[in-house]
Amino acid sequence: MDEIRMPSLGADMDAGTLIEWKVAVGDRVARGAILGLIETQKATMELESFAEGVVDALIVEPGSKVPVGTVLARLRSDHELAGAPPRGAAPGAGPTRVPAAVPPASPAAPPSAGAVPSDHVRSSPAARKRARELGVGLASLHGTGPHGAIVLRDVTPPAPPAPPAPPAPPAPPVPSAPPVPSAPPASAARRPAPPTASPVREAIAAAMTRSKREIPHYYLTHTISMKRALGWLAETNAHRAIQDRILPGALLLRAVALALWDIPELNGFWIDGAYRASEEVHLGTAIALRTGGLIAPAILDADDKPLEQLMQELHDLVARARAGRLRSSELTAATITVTSLGDRGCEAVYPIINPPQVAMVGFGAILERPWVEGPAVVPHPTVVATLAADHRVSDGHRGGLFLSDLDHLLQEPEKL
Repeated sequence: MDEIRMPSLGADMDAGTLIEWKVAVGDRVARGAILGLIETQKATMELESFAEGVVDALIVEPGSKVPVGTVLARLRSDHELAGAPPRGAAPGAGPTRVPAAVPPASPAAPPSAGAVPSDHVRSSPAARKRARELGVGLASLHGTGPHGAIVLRDVTPPAPPAPPAPPAPPAPPVPSAPPVPSAPPASAARRPAPPTASPVREAIAAAMTRSKREIPHYYLTHTISMKRALGWLAETNAHRAIQDRILPGALLLRAVALALWDIPELNGFWIDGAYRASEEVHLGTAIALRTGGLIAPAILDADDKPLEQLMQELHDLVARARAGRLRSSELTAATITVTSLGDRGCEAVYPIINPPQVAMVGFGAILERPWVEGPAVVPHPTVVATLAADHRVSDGHRGGLFLSDLDHLLQEPEKL
């Protein structure tokens, strides 16, 4: 019997409210199916099934607010329906898989500074994981990623794979990378202040207070020339319809995802006094909600998706976040978060790490600044990239290498 529990959708979540069920007792559900809607302090989102089977019981009534970890429903597998004992478990055993704040993983020590794939073949973390699962040697594959790297799409099983899950429905494009709420007008200072903070602000404050109290932050900044990247984007977008154009924000996200291949210790979690590395790169993307506050759902496997797909998924994620149609997996999977205040004209941002993650990347506005080219000083479009990282897992040397890799990648935008 699989138990569906109230998931923890962030370090600041203690409880959630079940709004409605989308299934009934006796319904058959697949892995990833939407079971119901959950409301938290920040948003309303869809509750996904992390197992497949037939709905055996709906335990919590709609409208009930229950703590994280509370059993909401139970699913019975086909094996159990046939009268066989539960798969590999004694009667009364716990759930097969329960949504958690981060994907379950075994504690691991931080990777060494010179860590490289065991077979010395440049490849993405997701590709290496898939190759191990399928028993495929990376050396026998042809890489189609940046600089000939092997990415997830290059790793094929010996037998035909199962049909992929259908893509998320397209959403209307948004005009720019996720903005943040602008500062209130001067007249707002004359208005009476509300007696208490909103639930969203309280949730953000609780998480950030915990982060600054528990995580030994260090900060690094690096100014990156965007001349080549913007020139390439202008040339590429000239042949595209407006709705298909790639924005600089997608280019920055892609570069962050690829830079993590060489500095993997920034991609993971600090849980129960130990570092847990992630083999996937799921980029949390800070999005401003129109009702106030921020949310940071993840673009899954961002390092294995071409720019066009990354741009489409960014549009879709922003639209669904603001419409309250996020999935619970998108709020539990992020392995690192990226925030940008470029649309507000901010030159740089110094982010606070979102626990239990161990790093966060910030980007300011792309601005013209003096730049030395040979003997001349000329105006150059540049962006300030900031890294906030956890000193328990990495240090300034490794963080500096990450920002250097990020710079290098953005100087070769055609390879992203």
